[in-house]
Amino acid sequence: MRTAVMVAKRRLSKSDDRDENLAPDTTKAKKSRISTKKPKAIPQDGLVENDSLFVQLLKSSGMTLRSGDRQNEIAVDQAVFQKKLQQSLRKHPRYPDVIQEFVSSLESHIEDRDLFRNCLLPCGTFQAEDASHLNSSFHDSLIKLLLGTELLQDSVINLLFEKLPEFLYESVGSDGISIPRLIINQFKWLDRVVNCKDLSSKIMQLVVVAPIDIQHDIITSLPEILEDSQHNDIAKELNCLLQKNIQLTVPILDALSSLNLNAGLLIEVRRSVMSTLSAVELEDLPVIIKFILHSVTPSDAVEVISELRQTLDLETCVSLTQIQASQIKTKNSTLTGSTVNQTNSSKDCVSLLMDVMKSAVRFQKHTSEAWIKAIESVNTVADHKVTDLIVLLILYTTNNSKKQVERVLRNKIRLGYISDQLLQSSFRNHSQVLREYFPSILSLAQTLLRSAEPNVVSFSSFMYKRAFSAFDSYCQQEVVGALVTHVCSGYAGEVDVSLNVLTELVSNHSTALTQYAVFIKGILDYLDNLNAQQIRKLFQILSMLAFNKGQEGGHIQDDMYIVIRKQLSSTLLKYKRIGIIGAVQMVGSMAVDRKTKSGAKDPGNKPLGPDCYKQVAALLQLVCTCIEKTPEASALYYDEMASLVQKRNLEPQVMDLVRKTVLEDFQDDFVVDLDQASEGNYMFPVKAMYSLDEDESQGGIVINLLPLLSKEIASSGTLQETNKVGRHVSPLCLSPFFRLLRLCIEDEQDGNLEEIDALLGCPLYMTDLEVTEKLESISKSEREFLCSLLFFALNWFREVVNAFCKQQNAEMKGKVLTRLQNITRLQEVLEKCLSATPAYIPPPANFDSESQEAVPSPAPATAAKKTKKGKKKKSAESKNSSADSSQIEEHQDAEPSEVDKSQPEKEKEDNKLTVSLNSYRAFFRELDLDVFIVLQCGLVTRSILDSELHTKATEVVQLGPAELVFLLEDLTRKMEHILTSNAKRPTFLKVKGSKNIGFSLLHQKTAQEVAQAIVDLLNSLCNHVENMHSYFQLLMAENPGVEDAPAVDAKEHQYMSYCYQLLLQVFHTLFAWGGFSQHENRKLLKSALGVLAGRLKEVDAELALEELASQSFSYLQNLHTSVPTCSSALCLIQLLIVLTEKTNATQYQNNIASLAKRFLCQSWVQTNGEREKGIRFNETLQSLLCIYLERTDDVLKAVEEIAGVGIPELVNADKDGSSSTYPTLTRQTFVVFFRVLMDKLEKCARNIPAGKNSDSNQIQTEQLLRWSLAVRDFHILVNLVKVFDSRPVLSVCLKYGRLFLETFLKLGMPLLDNCFKKLREDVQSLLKTLQLSTRQLHHMCGHSKIHQDTGLTHHVPLLKKTLELFVYRVKAMLVLNKCQEAFWLGNLKNRDLQGEEILSQVPMDSEAEEEQESQLPAEEEDAEEDEDNEGSNKEMESGDDTEEDSV
Repeated sequence: MRTAVMVAKRRLSKSDDRDENLAPDTTKAKKSRISTKKPKAIPQDGLVENDSLFVQLLKSSGMTLRSGDRQNEIAVDQAVFQKKLQQSLRKHPRYPDVIQEFVSSLESHIEDRDLFRNCLLPCGTFQAEDASHLNSSFHDSLIKLLLGTELLQDSVINLLFEKLPEFLYESVGSDGISIPRLIINQFKWLDRVVNCKDLSSKIMQLVVVAPIDIQHDIITSLPEILEDSQHNDIAKELNCLLQKNIQLTVPILDALSSLNLNAGLLIEVRRSVMSTLSAVELEDLPVIIKFILHSVTPSDAVEVISELRQTLDLETCVSLTQIQASQIKTKNSTLTGSTVNQTNSSKDCVSLLMDVMKSAVRFQKHTSEAWIKAIESVNTVADHKVTDLIVLLILYTTNNSKKQVERVLRNKIRLGYISDQLLQSSFRNHSQVLREYFPSILSLAQTLLRSAEPNVVSFSSFMYKRAFSAFDSYCQQEVVGALVTHVCSGYAGEVDVSLNVLTELVSNHSTALTQYAVFIKGILDYLDNLNAQQIRKLFQILSMLAFNKGQEGGHIQDDMYIVIRKQLSSTLLKYKRIGIIGAVQMVGSMAVDRKTKSGAKDPGNKPLGPDCYKQVAALLQLVCTCIEKTPEASALYYDEMASLVQKRNLEPQVMDLVRKTVLEDFQDDFVVDLDQASEGNYMFPVKAMYSLDEDESQGGIVINLLPLLSKEIASSGTLQETNKVGRHVSPLCLSPFFRLLRLCIEDEQDGNLEEIDALLGCPLYMTDLEVTEKLESISKSEREFLCSLLFFALNWFREVVNAFCKQQNAEMKGKVLTRLQNITRLQEVLEKCLSATPAYIPPPANFDSESQEAVPSPAPATAAKKTKKGKKKKSAESKNSSADSSQIEEHQDAEPSEVDKSQPEKEKEDNKLTVSLNSYRAFFRELDLDVFIVLQCGLVTRSILDSELHTKATEVVQLGPAELVFLLEDLTRKMEHILTSNAKRPTFLKVKGSKNIGFSLLHQKTAQEVAQAIVDLLNSLCNHVENMHSYFQLLMAENPGVEDAPAVDAKEHQYMSYCYQLLLQVFHTLFAWGGFSQHENRKLLKSALGVLAGRLKEVDAELALEELASQSFSYLQNLHTSVPTCSSALCLIQLLIVLTEKTNATQYQNNIASLAKRFLCQSWVQTNGEREKGIRFNETLQSLLCIYLERTDDVLKAVEEIAGVGIPELVNADKDGSSSTYPTLTRQTFVVFFRVLMDKLEKCARNIPAGKNSDSNQIQTEQLLRWSLAVRDFHILVNLVKVFDSRPVLSVCLKYGRLFLETFLKLGMPLLDNCFKKLREDVQSLLKTLQLSTRQLHHMCGHSKIHQDTGLTHHVPLLKKTLELFVYRVKAMLVLNKCQEAFWLGNLKNRDLQGEEILSQVPMDSEAEEEQESQLPAEEEDAEEDEDNEGSNKEMESGDDTEEDSV
């Protein structure tokens, strides 16, 4: 095989030589040949003729020497020539002296440069008729033929090495031939080297003195010159040379790649190469990396790749090249072309480098696996490089690594290690390289976009945006196509992100995206699958493409007009809604004020043309015509126009058109004079209520709510009433129309609403709410009318608060706070009405969704009936901790003793329905984010004016607990909706869309904008937190040690407790936002932490993030002394945990663990003196216990303390008592403690390292000690089932008992195998303790069978199998340690939990038999004396417990 390879290489080399030497022949006619020495007298035909021995012997052997440009000619085959020449020398009379004479004659011949050159060039064929027998037209040179003759080889080699120095520093001659290169070529592929060691020595000596170009030629020729026996020796010398001269790195590695080296030498060479890697030129990197990657083995691949990854930095290489290029450009501006070439060459080198890596990972599986492991091991942001991202893309191109790459990339993005900045840097500096992997980039982006994690989705959107901006038009088309596919997929998450990406692309690259508008336009066929917010984004994108580029978007405009007109003319509200949204977005793009958008000084800014204005007016008129008979459509139009006006970027003339009739129409439709009596027969008497203007002597206005509602209900199913201009007036439009009105006034008056301030304090026509005290006596239709009236009134007040919350006038601020009080009061009345009207469906308040999506579920309205024991059934509670005031009602519901009512009254109330307004959230108008500015208010004084406008009284209005709860609930809902991710897999099944209802305004803001708004409120929120802290601390100081204080207002206490919890949730949701891990939001995070840190002391603006987090941690930790409920305590701890995650510091873990333990050791008592209890309390307690055990220093010690101290205290306490050390540990919460203790004990055991034979005695002793502690804790917990034998406890014990035993078999038994002889007593003690637990587990299996409880028996088979494996594994350990005679096997009787024998399973023929057990040596005699001995016995628990087994 090697011979074949050598022959192939020889042929290749010969052809190379021939190609190389053909060049000078083609220029014979053009160049004259100049010899370095005076030529001898030679005949005209160039034939060399003389009487020298050299010439005569060659002639006799078949070689004719020529001079000048003619080749030496050979008349016979090469082998025949060599044979004849060797015979002639051997038979010569003067042999062996003739050899020296021959060589001397050769030396004289080659003194002439031209003759020497001819001897080094291939010989030609003798042009004679008898030369037709020659096998080949190509022949070796004369020198090479002489080197192939063994008699002459040494002498000729010496001659050539003596001759070579003459030409070392000679550049290529006029004939284009390099003599040194020709001489070196003579040594290649010789059939046999007589003295190879001497030859290699001469070559290496020559390398030391030769110039750099000759060194390159010599080193790269070494594999073709040397025999295999010299490879290792020459490699050592090359390795030394490599360390001395870094310029020779490439040829040396090229040579080493072709040498057969032993493993140790290869590792040594590779280390040398790695040490010089950071100093080599960029052009040399591909060769070096290729050598390193091809030299790795599966055993050292991870180590080598990790070191290579750490050393290789493409960013440094590219930046150095750019610096050099800029320096060249600065020195000489005329060298711009060379600068570009240098930059391009660096990109080509990086491309070559990536090709080398691609080749390595494709054909070497261990290399690809090593790359993945090396990248996985990096756990900081700073350590990740562009190389990592490119290598992952290379690995992704190989089919075998796709899943691994996706997993690694997801994990890195989730943890923030691979960031958007890294991606940006990759595309900025290596777009040419990444272009080759565009299919992988596109595929990865598509996969990551479907993730449920926000960070991963954000990264994929960056991939799409960077690919579009960096690559060519083909790639851009593919990116747009992929995004359109996502939009049409039907998955809500994909649709939202894809539309956001398209929106950003059309904003930043509108010209490039216009040519792909036909793809985006295709989404119009899938409008049925999009929700309102997505439809808005789509029409916004299409409108920007259609109208921002003049005539280029004409075809898009036509298609949009067709779709909008078609949808508006539909009789179905669903399609009419699409038409309204599309038309308003179209108007927004057509009528955008480009002066405000790009600056008034831009000469390209032109006012709206008359034609365009007519189009806008016509489109608005079309919409108004199509919606005038449909109140829901009208309300949606008002809301959409309000959102458009709120942006404040419409052309003034369009704003005038919109504003023209808004104020007059609103007054005509909804406002009447207060002094005019309302006429008509209504269900309830009309009364003006909730007026904030005390003096009404001059006449005032009132919102005509009840009459309008009555007419609306009366006209349903008949011809609808219209106003004086023929437009239908519905109370549904009241709030949306007012929103449009106040935004138009804001735009006109620059935020001042004094023109409509009368609407803030004006009353509403309603009815006296005393009717709600006798709901049972009125009809169903009257109750439904009353509910609708309350909904419309609440939504009016909510919209009024939205409008006037930002006004700076003190009187207006006071009125806003009063309206908040009106809202909280009306909500209580509404809850009472809804409880009496269970099947009622409220009027819609958010009009951009299907009405059936907002229908409240009947589940929350459940009857609270008493059970036989007098306990109330708990209604199904939402796990969302941001529930509204219904949570306070639940607290009241759990405290029947606090309400001072007679028992019959209580029973009467118990039979009523309890309703949560949280279920009706979709039927309330959405609050703006601006409303939460009210949280900044402290005490606000409101002046009450008389008719002469003189102040006659001052009333203090402040934000009360109920209003604070109302605002914080809404704020928490908004934050959880937009800042908290739903980590659920997307599903194609149609899901309920109601979770997005009521967040339309919020969706128009980004998560960053919402987070910024919350950060701006942090100081005010901290004020409220500190007020709560002071309130509860004062309460504790006034009532020290008193659980039920009569002076405490229970309702106020509940409101304040709930406020405290909501405030902590707001902090937690903010700081847990995943967006803080993104680089662009780090400044915002630092600002938020600075607010908290600044509450303790003045904060330096330049303070590091870690220090800010530390001070914030200290500030929040101080609140632990005042948290009033267990759920608030959990919120506080979770908030502290989130803060610790913002830094890499671990010193806070002990603080959190001690705080969690403190809360576990605290008695949580309600205002009525009873302990907190219930499902939610148990869940909170479980979370606290998990946090404590996960962060404590010693889990085993903590488990033993609870199980060995707290639980015995509980056993000795009375029925309703608790542990004195852990007051939260009661008989009701025992199963929570038990489950968590078993779970954490098993996980702790799993983290104990597996025993190895190579471990030292100290390590084995420490591991055995930990296992002894774990087994002792396990024994304590398992034995507790004798006292607490409830079904949940048994189920937990069976499940985690098996898991613990499996972990012990896997990790603990190998340790016992290794240390049995050295620590026999300790091992025996451990097994003795564990056997007691396994016996109890066996009894539990019997108990489960007797009671035939399927919930328990499904654990039994696996547990039985594990117990049996345990017995045989102990036997294997004894056999391994040559103690097998100490083990024997028997049957174990079935017993119940208390150890009593189960007689129903005792067979008749075995009643008198004694119980047999397998014995350990030390306990053998004791077991014979007492069959129930619980020593270190090993039971054989088989499937049939009465069947006898033997060993």
